Amino acid sequence: MADDQNGPAHRHDEAGHTHDDVELIEAGTTPVADATAAGVAPQKGPYQTWRTYAPAAISLVLLLAGIALDYFKVIWFRDPIRAIWYVVAYLPVGWPVLRRAWTSILKGNVFTEFFLMGVATLGAFAIREYPEGVAVMLFYTIGELFQDAAVLRARRSIKALLDVRPDEVTVLKNGQAQTVKAATVGIGDVIQIKPGEKVGLDGTMRSDGGTFDTAALTGESVPRSITKGEAVLAGMINRQSLVEMDVTTPYQDSKLSRILKLVQQATGRKAQTQEFIARFAKIYTPIICLLAVLITVVPYFLVVDYQFADWLYRGLVFLVIGCPCALVISIPLGYFGGIGAGSRQGILVKGSVFLDLMTQLKMVVVDKTGTMTKGVFTVQEVKPVSIEAAALARLTAALESKSTHPVATAIIDYAQSLRRTGGVAGVHGGGEDYESVPVENVEEIAGHGLKGTVEGKEMLAGNAKLLRKYNVPFDESLTQIPYTIVMTAINGQFAGYFIIADEVKPDAADAVGRLQKEGIRTVMLSGDKSAVVEIVAKQVGIDEYYGDLLPEDKVAHVERLKAELAGNPKAKLAFVGDGVNDAPVVALADVGMAMGGLGSDATIETADVIIQNDEPTKIATAVKIGRATRRIVWQNITLSLVVKAIVLVLGAGGIATMWEAVFADVGVAMLAILNAVRVQNLRFD
Repeated sequence: MADDQNGPAHRHDEAGHTHDDVELIEAGTTPVADATAAGVAPQKGPYQTWRTYAPAAISLVLLLAGIALDYFKVIWFRDPIRAIWYVVAYLPVGWPVLRRAWTSILKGNVFTEFFLMGVATLGAFAIREYPEGVAVMLFYTIGELFQDAAVLRARRSIKALLDVRPDEVTVLKNGQAQTVKAATVGIGDVIQIKPGEKVGLDGTMRSDGGTFDTAALTGESVPRSITKGEAVLAGMINRQSLVEMDVTTPYQDSKLSRILKLVQQATGRKAQTQEFIARFAKIYTPIICLLAVLITVVPYFLVVDYQFADWLYRGLVFLVIGCPCALVISIPLGYFGGIGAGSRQGILVKGSVFLDLMTQLKMVVVDKTGTMTKGVFTVQEVKPVSIEAAALARLTAALESKSTHPVATAIIDYAQSLRRTGGVAGVHGGGEDYESVPVENVEEIAGHGLKGTVEGKEMLAGNAKLLRKYNVPFDESLTQIPYTIVMTAINGQFAGYFIIADEVKPDAADAVGRLQKEGIRTVMLSGDKSAVVEIVAKQVGIDEYYGDLLPEDKVAHVERLKAELAGNPKAKLAFVGDGVNDAPVVALADVGMAMGGLGSDATIETADVIIQNDEPTKIATAVKIGRATRRIVWQNITLSLVVKAIVLVLGAGGIATMWEAVFADVGVAMLAILNAVRVQNLRFD
């Protein structure tokens, strides 16, 4: 392929082709951000569509008319009129290719597909095979248009991300709403989001709450409720009333902007197969040219009745057949299609190399919190003593409202849910809201819990050490419960306890099962208590698990696990995490995967694959996409090489004509492209 990149403003030739976009995919530098400017055919609008397809249509009409005039032996259709007719039919599709060939030669890149097509078709004209010369260039052009349309289709799912970031936002200044460019808004400014409007910047909710569609960022179809003080991200869509938010991140640093940058770089890391084909084409094309010359010249010394025109025709057929466009286009397009298929599934793959690596996974190591669990503490069970559950929850929440600890938040959320539903598990009478309960003399005892006066009663809420400190008797066996326990006491008497734990994601067990069906060993590494890790691991079916790990311990375990796979160079390890402390092991793994919805920025930046909707089952989906992509790529390689080898032999022997050559080149390329596009239509459930 030619390496002629003139920028977005010059990507069209006279025929409306977009070779540069195809070449950029081959080069691994596809400008996704400039996808609209690039004008990949077919474009929107009647003028652009006409401009794209008119040259090929004109050539086709003139070619068919010329063939008909030849067939009926019309008396006036003779040279020079016949030659002029076919030259006119040739120029709309041939001139852009000849021009590109010349431009490439000036840049030192001689042996391109443009050069091969130009020499072959001009040679056909030289031996007065006018219809075949026009037909070869016409079908080559049609193949290019077909490739452009396939590239556009492959890019739509990724390019769609660009449409979710609005350029303008409504800023509140001195109580007045003003529409300004999102890039000019500073940190601390207040912006207003109307119902149905997309959020343009990252920030925190200033209003009491709102409901947002987060599908653009996470792929999650269920709207998310966001309350005051919680994060609102660019790309979300406000689904209810007018809300306000405080901007916390500049436009260029928002989470969506970073995702778009990752998308733009997604084709930059090429798979080994793709790199091999690019190197192969650089060697293969000059060899084809040399063999074509030898086929034309050498028989002069070996054949008695040597006819130059006949052997030149064979050499030209050999050139057309040998054009490597089926390989150099369909293979990167196959990988690009795989990246697009992943994007539609909420999986961002940062390069085709990682699609290949996904096919070699033999071990997947996962973090627990935020990866296999929701990463949010919730009250799993409440055990009251001589008091109703709802009343205990209300009093404890009133005391815990003076703390910012995640455990306190879990109890407050639980009390609020009881208030909304009027009770839980058959216990009714939520009573007054906890916010109306008088709380005085609150003292937070580090490492123990809270002490205070609630409704005039002395109340404790904390761990076992807190109750021991104030000599409150309780059942010591409660300390054996592996989860977080919040014990309470009222006026020196044990009042009950709350069991608080992180919830396992609903699809976690299914995710592990799918990986195991693919022959992939699963391991869990967590900094949580070993007893909790064991419960979660058994609940989801993990093969091997370790708890009480510091970040450096996780690194040591991953290094050990990689050493176990060292005997098989094609066996790779993936690590899936979401927290800042997971970034070192994500970087260490052969394939680092991050949960992008809740994941930390450091982990997302380090990861090779990002699961935007936080669903563990997407790990197995990514593996399937990688395997499907690689299978299709090798199908294309095999198809292209086998068909070309057969027809090359037939062409050198004088059996194949230009028409067979057209099939071997353009026909095989189109079949390979159709196969490459197929990855986007496969189901990966």
